[in-house]
Formats: sequence, C-alpha cells, structure tokens
Amino acid sequence: MSDLPPSGSTEPAASGPPADPTAPPPPAAEPAPGPPGTTGGATPASGASGADPWAGHTGPVPIVPAEPGYDTPQPGAPVPATPPGWTAPDDTSPGHTSQGWTVPPGTPPQGWNAPGTPPHGWNAPPGTPPPGWGGPVYPGYPMPGAAYPVPGAAYPVPAGPGAYAGWFPGIDPQDPLVNPPHAGIGPWFARCTAALRRGWRQLLPIVLLTQVVPAAVIGVLTLVFSPEGEMATAPDGAPVLPAGFWGQMFAFYGVLLSAGLVFGLLQAAGWAAGTWVVARQAAGEPTGLGAAFRYGLRRALGLWGWTLLVSLLVMIGSCFCLLPGLYAAFALALFGPVYLFERREPIGRAWRMFHSRFGMVLGRVALVMAVLLAATVLDAVVGGISGAVFGVEPMKAVGTAIGAVALAVFGALLAAPAYLAQQVGLVVTYAEQRAQEGPVNAARLAAELG
Repeated sequence: MSDLPPSGSTEPAASGPPADPTAPPPPAAEPAPGPPGTTGGATPASGASGADPWAGHTGPVPIVPAEPGYDTPQPGAPVPATPPGWTAPDDTSPGHTSQGWTVPPGTPPQGWNAPGTPPHGWNAPPGTPPPGWGGPVYPGYPMPGAAYPVPGAAYPVPAGPGAYAGWFPGIDPQDPLVNPPHAGIGPWFARCTAALRRGWRQLLPIVLLTQVVPAAVIGVLTLVFSPEGEMATAPDGAPVLPAGFWGQMFAFYGVLLSAGLVFGLLQAAGWAAGTWVVARQAAGEPTGLGAAFRYGLRRALGLWGWTLLVSLLVMIGSCFCLLPGLYAAFALALFGPVYLFERREPIGRAWRMFHSRFGMVLGRVALVMAVLLAATVLDAVVGGISGAVFGVEPMKAVGTAIGAVALAVFGALLAAPAYLAQQVGLVVTYAEQRAQEGPVNAARLAAELG
C-alpha cells in the first residue's frame, strides 16, 4: 500500500517518509491562529476559503480583543465599507485572524497616523476641553488662543500697513479708519498716514482756507496793532511806560480777540469739513470739496460754541497754573469729533474717554500736540528772524513792512502740516476709542456724520 496521501488532499500524511526521498517535500500550509493561549490551528483546504475557522469548537466563541494602536481605526473615524472579495494580508499577531476580516484598498499601513492628529495612546493634558467644545463667547475680547473667529467676525489677515494680526469680534482688522483694540500705536500711525494720502487733495485746500489764512491775518494784525514806544526812565530811576501804552494795549488785545471770534467760526467750519472728508473717504464714499464746505458750514456754529467753552475751561485752568490748563487741553481734545459724530455732551464724553483709557488717549493726543508744538516753535523762530531783520516797529517803513508781512505769512504756511496732522490724528483717535466701546467701522462713522 502506498504512503502517498489520497488524491485531492493537501495535508501531508501523519506519519511516514515521502515516497521519493529526492523530491522536495510539499510546502506546509501556514497554520491559522487559534484562540488566545494556543499555537496554530487547522487551515481550511483550498477551495474552502469561506469555511468557519471555529467549526467543531464546542463552547462559547472567545472574544478576541483588538490590540490598541495596531489595526484599530483612529477614534471617531468611520469604518469604510469592505469591497467584496478583497482581504487583508495574513497577520499572525496575537488577537488577530485572517479569516473574514477585510479592509478596503488604499488603507494606510499599520501604525500610521494622519497629519495633524496625535499618536495613538496620546492623552491631552489636564484642562483641555473635550472635542467639539466651542468654548465660551467673549463679547468684548478675543477668545484666548482662538485661530478663527466666530460667525460674523472678521477673519485674521496677514499683518500689513494698518493691519491687526489678530481677531476681535465685530471689528474688521483692515478697516481704513478704525484701529482695532489692542493693535498698538503702529497701526494707529499707519491709518493716520493712509488718511493723509487719501485725502490731501481735499484736506489741503480746506486747511489753507480755514486755518492758514486766519493765522496769517492774525499775524499781520499783531504787527499793525502791537504797542509802540519804548520804556522811559523817571528822574528817580524807575521805569516809566510810554505815553498811551494802556490804550494801545487794550486796542491790541481787543482786535486780536475780535479776529479770533470771527475767524473761529471759519476754523470750526474747516474742522467739520475735514472730518467729513476723512470719514467718507475711509468708507469709500465720494468727497467733493464743495460738499465738504457745505457740511462744514452747516455744523460750524455748534462746533464753534463748544470750542469757545473748551477754550474758556483751558484758560481758567491756566490761570491757576500751567499744568491744570495743559491737563484740561489733553482731557478735552476729542470734544470736536465727539460733537460731530455723536452730537451729545461732547465735553463729558471726551473727558470720560480720556480717563477710561488714560494711557492710550494720552499717548495719541501727545503725539498730535507735539506736532503743534513744533509748528509753534517754527513760527516763533520766524518771528525772531523778522524782529532781528526788520526791527521791533517794522510797519513804520514800506520796505520793512512788506518784509515783516511776508515772514508772517510764511510762518503761517509752515503750520499747515501741523493742522493736517491735528485734523487726521484726532479723528483716527476718536474712531479707535469707539472701537474700544463696541463694534464700529468707517461706514458707520461716516453715516453718523449726517
């Protein structure tokens, strides 16, 4: 009787050598893994791939636990459907079976993690919110560590001229007029310079007509009505005022006060017209020079009245000491924009804005005041040159009078850049303070002007 296995069998005989010692033995079938704790098992014959590997087993079928981090999908990932007829390669690791388990083509190799996902077994540090938790709503300040804003908020943009590389609910970080909260002095300065670049063609004529011309006229009136005469000496050596000194002094200050009141109305119209141009250009609306002057004249009387009241308060403070007067000038510097945009209690609102964000407003207003101080120093230098060249009484001769008047006009022209900086700086500072109180943009501010 032959020792060869029966025809059709793939399992070698249980005992006995092969019939032909020179022929290589047939390859042994890979044993299928059995239950945990066992080694090997029976392999179904070819053609019976769908056979139950637990056939003939008595008792409950053991549950094979999945080994973490091996073939298990990422937490929360859906299990894709298995294409029919495709099987995964055999895996002889404990706890896995190659029978009846299929994965779709394109499945990443074992142990692979998607980019941006933590490795398997990684635990978030204590205090990390669970997945899907959106966190609380921060109505006035950016969400700590937030990368994207809530619906309705502006998305972060790369930092550029005047840009705020961050997020604040309801604030557009690229708004051409409103500096977002916590953006700093750099974007504030960038918005001031951008406003000058946009509107210098309209702002320069407004400033020349309503600020430089009144300053030049007042300078000439100062030359004409300045008290004349020199101090005399009495027989006892005491100084004596020249004859008619007090009359000339009262006439001098009376003329200057009257000119200041008359030209103050024109200056108020110029400030209102310039504010209108700055706000509307930032909102992308048309800004004709005629329309700007019409708006300025319409709002000039009210702004002029508030200007007189603020000037009186500053003067009273200066009478006690220079510091109280200077403090009042800083604290009430935003009264003009408050009146034009809000039309209610400009002195009280300006005072509260200054003290609620003291350092911020003080820094912005100080920069504007520094520019005005520089213009004042230049005007004083020009006046000193005029006195040294044409004397203390230049109006007695035609030649010296023409030269002194020319220098007075030149000194007023030198102050034009300071007037432009004051106009733009105060409007941008006011817009920044409004953003500190709530969402606002250039279009809304332009609409508030009326």
